[in-house]
Amino acid sequence: MKAFAAVALCALVAWTGLPSTAVLAKEKASEKLVDQVKSAVLMEKDTGTVLYSQNADDRLPPASMTKIMTLLLIFKALDAQDISLKDKVRISEHAASMGGSQVFLEPGETMTVRDLIKAIAIASANDASVAMAEYIAGSEQAFVKKMNEEAKRLGLKNTHFKNPTGLSADGHYSSARDMALMARALLRYPEVLKFTSIYEDYLRENTDNKFWLVNTNKMIKTYPGVDGLKTGFTQEAKYCLTATAMKNGMRVIAVVMGAPTTKVRNEQVAKMLDHAFNAYKTKKLMDSGRVVRLVPVNKSEEGKVPAVTRDPVVLLLKRGEAASHLKTSVHLTKGLKAPLKAGSVVGHVSVKKGNELVSQTPLIVTKDIKPASWWQLFKRNIGKMTSGSW
Repeated sequence: MKAFAAVALCALVAWTGLPSTAVLAKEKASEKLVDQVKSAVLMEKDTGTVLYSQNADDRLPPASMTKIMTLLLIFKALDAQDISLKDKVRISEHAASMGGSQVFLEPGETMTVRDLIKAIAIASANDASVAMAEYIAGSEQAFVKKMNEEAKRLGLKNTHFKNPTGLSADGHYSSARDMALMARALLRYPEVLKFTSIYEDYLRENTDNKFWLVNTNKMIKTYPGVDGLKTGFTQEAKYCLTATAMKNGMRVIAVVMGAPTTKVRNEQVAKMLDHAFNAYKTKKLMDSGRVVRLVPVNKSEEGKVPAVTRDPVVLLLKRGEAASHLKTSVHLTKGLKAPLKAGSVVGHVSVKKGNELVSQTPLIVTKDIKPASWWQLFKRNIGKMTSGSW
């Protein structure tokens, strides 16, 4: 970190005209890695770099991998403190009527948010997904609207939702690339892994209606480092999986869609994970949550607010490649004005290796930035006048 700081101090030059994504994800050319599937993507999580792809943008039914977006909205609501894990959710007739994979919720039954998340993450429960959708948005339809709004916010080009479950529906589709991007967004809430990594658990434990949950993702037992995320199957979609694994500090996401069997699906995901961990490594340059600069926000209470790294600043390297000739620059957005919502992007940290841009990480504000009162603005202006900086 000392060496990096020295480089950073001599290279803090503003870069403009760069996209506001977390990084510039580059497609890596490689020989065909997987087969017997309709599409596949392998992505390094911190940089967003695509390490391998096959028909990555084909629009296909995602089946229960849809629940990655459902979980993303749940964890966003938890993070915003709109809901809590201890909240009790009353199950509606509609939620209880869901077919497919379910935990047999009863109309009028109450269950905590924590237990409903377990039912979704472990058992892929459709009834629990709809119950949470209704609890967060008021209705399943309103929640689906939120899902599509979030897909647009994430820049997903080949995704549209009709329900929060993944049950087959006309116009309900996604792509392997979009699923990886959804998974990457969900992994910004690492608490989700506490649920997706559970192999078996119970609902209604210590009652006469005890229900055994077994994880639909068997790879959490068969592949070291796998701790999520979500399987999927319908007759139309065939066997699908968005998996994530970590090894030696590097986390990757592997997506397979349209495999003929669970065995083939898991074998192809394992091939991609092996490729990632054998061929690549990462070097962390900054932790997430690090204050990089103070950024001016016009008419705000503070005047200047901390610009914080949203994600770790990470360099992706091939095995044997040295992390040398790095130049780091900080770009802050000009003309910011209160109010700003927590999570608003206010700049970027960019890393170049030689002349190549290899990493670009958003800087955000971590709390709502409120407008200053007229009295605060008056005192601030008086201070400028008396200090001679008017």
